[in-house]
Amino acid sequence: MVREENGVFPAVCPLDCPDTCGLLLHKENGRIVKVAGNPDHPITQGAICNKVRNMTERIYHPERVLYPLRRVGAKGEGKFERITWNEAIAEIAERYQGLIKEHGSESILPYSFYGNMGMLSVDGMDRRFFHRLGSSQLQQGICNSAGNTGWKYTMGFGGGTSPEETVQAKLIIVWGGNLVSTNMHQIALIEKARKQGAKLVVIDVHRNRTGQRADWFIPVYPGTDSALALGLMHVLFEQQLVNEEFLQQYTIGHEQLREHVRQYTPERVSVITGVPAEDIVQLALMYGQTSPAYIHIGNGLQHHDNGGMTVRTITCLPALTGQWLVPGGGAFKSNGAYGKVNGNALERPELRPNPDARTVSMNQIGEALLTLTPKIRALFVYCSNPAVVAPDTVKVEQGLSREDLFTVVHDLFLTDTARYADIVLPATSSFENTDLYNSYWHHYVQLQEPVIPAQGESKSNVETFKLLAEAMGFEEDAFKDREQDMIRQALDFTENPYLEGITLESLQQQRFMKLNMEPKQEYLQRLTTPSGKIELYSARMEEAGLPPLPTYTPLQEGYDGERRPGEEEVYPLMFISPPNHNFLNSSFGNTDKHIELEKQPLLQIHPQDAEQRGIADRDEVVVWNDRGRYEVKASVTDKMLPGTVVSQGLWWEQDGKSRRANALTSDRLADMGGGAVFFSTVVEVKRQP
Repeated sequence: MVREENGVFPAVCPLDCPDTCGLLLHKENGRIVKVAGNPDHPITQGAICNKVRNMTERIYHPERVLYPLRRVGAKGEGKFERITWNEAIAEIAERYQGLIKEHGSESILPYSFYGNMGMLSVDGMDRRFFHRLGSSQLQQGICNSAGNTGWKYTMGFGGGTSPEETVQAKLIIVWGGNLVSTNMHQIALIEKARKQGAKLVVIDVHRNRTGQRADWFIPVYPGTDSALALGLMHVLFEQQLVNEEFLQQYTIGHEQLREHVRQYTPERVSVITGVPAEDIVQLALMYGQTSPAYIHIGNGLQHHDNGGMTVRTITCLPALTGQWLVPGGGAFKSNGAYGKVNGNALERPELRPNPDARTVSMNQIGEALLTLTPKIRALFVYCSNPAVVAPDTVKVEQGLSREDLFTVVHDLFLTDTARYADIVLPATSSFENTDLYNSYWHHYVQLQEPVIPAQGESKSNVETFKLLAEAMGFEEDAFKDREQDMIRQALDFTENPYLEGITLESLQQQRFMKLNMEPKQEYLQRLTTPSGKIELYSARMEEAGLPPLPTYTPLQEGYDGERRPGEEEVYPLMFISPPNHNFLNSSFGNTDKHIELEKQPLLQIHPQDAEQRGIADRDEVVVWNDRGRYEVKASVTDKMLPGTVVSQGLWWEQDGKSRRANALTSDRLADMGGGAVFFSTVVEVKRQP
């Protein structure tokens, strides 16, 4: 495909999105001129979003980094000189060898996430290199770790309802997710179900694009979702709408839960959540009396202090009504476990000489760079942009500014993070790589092979870390593997029966293959909780110092209807910063087409809150708290309850204004999984003079 100048070639969308779309790339004279959906993909069926449709804007961007660079100005100034790869690799290796000798290998920290979802790009040669190096380890809890942990406490196995089944549902509850912007093909399936008579209920703090489509939109105060779920349980038990036979056979703790939820009356839950008591009763009756009923748990509600417990609580609902036995019923948080590959073979943790090396939370990278002892003295950033995406970015910027911190960034652009780097290495785009992709939503594994040559002197993560391993003198065979070898190793995993029949060779022929979903027929017999059942009462949680039964715990930073801000509160507004429609985290925040589509960052503020502050629509406002400030225009709207302000998307710094929403967010960790608490944030807002 690389050598062919013209034609249409298969590809995979690399973005951190559940859909993992099948693509077709149109080439003319060796250049991609069009990105389209692959109509033959059974799930994505040729439909793609604006983000990837305009991917050529990113691949051929005039500001793309094409050569290695060395800093020549002050950190953050963004001044660099061109150097060779040999010079760059030699300098990195020399600095690492010196740091290891003087301060030990744990003075070096990798920082990465899933800017490219290819397994080789983020869980392959990079992991092998840093394991062998003996670096500090990164806890990657910035996205879904709190919710996944909550799900696993209840269900064990990290999989739920299959996408194809959801068209059979008669009631669909989307809880805390803007699927129109973040999971468009699930919306397509929902619309098919609605044409067959299904009702769509959306529960969220913000009437986003998905909420606007709903048959019934239910707004809640931020961080109160678990209280609402407990209120639904109260009604389900009281009205005898639970499936007693299912509870007896497939769960433990249902009797304790029955007594526990008596305290969560509709009246009390109404005060906490802002949802009228009669609506709580109506929703519970709808859920208890409709079958199949499906709950789609979004990503947003886990980004609170109580995020893990929130997901754990909602996950209990299908067990109460027995919806797990009904095709099209049940719930979804992530289906990633179905496609789990051989991680040990891919990452090679046995290479690590210090398996107990310290672990640093990526959510607290600013604090770690500033205060951790012994110091982090070298940072290697790839597939992430912490200066924009990490919490408390003022601290992150201060940490990156340290003159005694040697920072390397491997990226396509001089991101806000790369401007603080000592060495910048040019990265390939996914269409220039060989990689393996699965989805954390649908059940198809896909192969990406290069469609265009590496642009400029850019190199993939696999190539880069092989070069570094050679320069460091690492002689293990693990650093000689080709991409094809690593894919074979990843797929050779008999412990996962869902991977049966999927090989590199078959993927080279077919490009995408469905997992063997036959074992899912025994889903409830394959649960990996300690009891082997759905744990409504979790002894493991109790041992971990957590409430063993689903419980509502108020936010550490924030308010609910029982605790409203008083006049003494300096920061009386809850600040939420969910994704926008045309960016993915900070990706595309520097491409003109995507900025044109998204227009500008806005702060959505309720008319009541705006009037109290003398703010009119489109006024320039400043949002602030003790951590930082954020400058945007106001959009006066009633899309959320009073007391909540919303700004969608993560924007790069520009025009000399503070555009980082995460300057306001805390680096506290959530109740479970080391998750981030982006949405448990309080602020004040005023009109710019």
